[in-house]
Amino acid sequence: MRSKHWRSLVLGATLLAGGGCASSEEWDVWKSNSSHFASGEHFSFSMKNREGTAATVTREDLALARQQNWFGRPITVSQEQILER
Repeated sequence: MRSKHWRSLVLGATLLAGGGCASSEEWDVWKSNSSHFASGEHFSFSMKNREGTAATVTREDLALARQQNWFGRPITVSQEQILER
């Protein structure tokens, strides 16, 4: 009976630890950059456009991304969704 509890605990811990890991593609991106974000603007943009929320993109965001070589998973929006601010 104790071994069943022990196995369940080990399996649960393994699943929990494995679920929080980055994919090999994400590790490659992180290894090729010295920081998690390219700049303060990149950090701000990423925090306001979290996964699962509607993206808010301005033309200034696009220009900064090009100038500062932002990296990571891209956010795609249609031309009509780009805000003019």
